[in-house]
Amino acid sequence: MNCQVCQLKELEVESFEIREVLRCILHTIVFHRALGLIRPKDIDLELFDITYVQCGEIEVEKKIDDRIEHFISWIEKHPNKKKTQLCVSFYKAKSKQPWYASKTDHRSFWERWYINLNVDVVLHPTKSPVGNSKLVMDLGDASEARSCRRKQLEQSLQQVLFQIIKFVNDKKDHVPPPINDDREIYCPFEITITSASSDSTFGKDMWKRILLNSGHPIHP
Repeated sequence: MNCQVCQLKELEVESFEIREVLRCILHTIVFHRALGLIRPKDIDLELFDITYVQCGEIEVEKKIDDRIEHFISWIEKHPNKKKTQLCVSFYKAKSKQPWYASKTDHRSFWERWYINLNVDVVLHPTKSPVGNSKLVMDLGDASEARSCRRKQLEQSLQQVLFQIIKFVNDKKDHVPPPINDDREIYCPFEITITSASSDSTFGKDMWKRILLNSGHPIHP
């Protein structure tokens, strides 16, 4: 099966912005891959002047929230890994697999979305030896710079949402038809961390799975 790949624009975020940014992107992707009758729910972001749509399915919301919390925990354990990546993979179950096949061997991946984040460490202003007036000026400059950065992130996030919509509208032929029209509401998917800078074998294993699924030969 032909697996389409979309690399989303990299976003520079601070740690406290990760949760909202990922919720917005992940729910937008899953919403646009819904199969059956859903109950769309508009969500307003608290940090940005952006509204996105959720499927309205509790199971989807829980799955996305769980993976976001897992990702945030991973970020906290790897403070030196600034550039990170999440992968949303849509798949369909394969039939007639041998008994020794692993869980992932039962899945035929047909679409992958790569969410690229550059996590920035927030630097708090220190006291100035010159005097309180200089400290007030420093705080004012820092606040203005942060407001400008937040506006830039908001614009970049909007560009990512437009990128998702364009990809969905342009790439349709590879999407498999639903197996059970009445029961399938959204396409099965998984969310994984694929940070290329990770010193663990997790990222290597993910790329190995991608190559296996694409049919290309790999070396151990």
